[in-house]
Amino acid sequence: MHTRRIGDVEVSAIGLGAMPMSIEGRPDEERSLATVHAALDAGVTLIDTADAYHQGADEVGHNETLIAKALDSHDRGADVLVATKGGHLRPGDGSWTLDGSPRHLKAACEASLRRLGVEAIGLYQFHRPDPRVPYAESLGAIRDLLDEGKIRMAGISNANPEQIRQANDILGGRLVSVQNQFSPAFRSSEPELRLCDELGIAFLPWSPLGGISRAGELGSAHAPFARIAEAHGVSPQRVCLAWMLAKSPVVVPIPGASRPETIRDSAAATDLTLTPEELTELDEA
Repeated sequence: MHTRRIGDVEVSAIGLGAMPMSIEGRPDEERSLATVHAALDAGVTLIDTADAYHQGADEVGHNETLIAKALDSHDRGADVLVATKGGHLRPGDGSWTLDGSPRHLKAACEASLRRLGVEAIGLYQFHRPDPRVPYAESLGAIRDLLDEGKIRMAGISNANPEQIRQANDILGGRLVSVQNQFSPAFRSSEPELRLCDELGIAFLPWSPLGGISRAGELGSAHAPFARIAEAHGVSPQRVCLAWMLAKSPVVVPIPGASRPETIRDSAAATDLTLTPEELTELDEA
């Protein structure tokens, strides 16, 4: 497994997005644990979670608890950087709501610490801007958590270039990651990716394969990815991740998975080298 950096931590170039193991349509716990263990066996050392990855209102933090259990039961669990998030909520009716208030973010962080069973969270990210709360106030809470040692590194998610610069300023140059949606079908985060490359901040594409319901259709929806995959004898999904990795050394995709075979295939993308001509074709696809 090739590696990249988030802040001062070296991580696998491909991470594991754990959300599919806790929201609607999730597998049973046995398969979820097997999926996390397969990721670790493949060399994955970055796992992305959030307190909002759950179904019912009475199981907030389901995914964090699951990840903690999976890591505790594997001999490589201590080597993993767990990235979690706060500021997004799920009332239990399938909807998503926001609370970016400092009070909520600090309480959410404390709860995440307990569920993960750690003294300090490796990477804590503000999940999504709350239009009711000034962005500076939300990031001020993240800065406080960093200063207090509750979190080791700080990041943001679903941010635009202005917010990236503002967050980095508020954090005193300590912003280490930006987690935005980016995939063959969703490329509007290119400006954020370029800015992260310029600033040396890790860019973590979420839903890099198109999301839970569409990842399996990537090849049929984007013909060049299928054609190049056939030429290399690999899956279109692996080609997609290799294409992203080639964009910049700051890119660390976090494809979601709920099956061992899926994360094994994703992890293998770090060994796939695409030609300049293939990369250009995929950029233009």
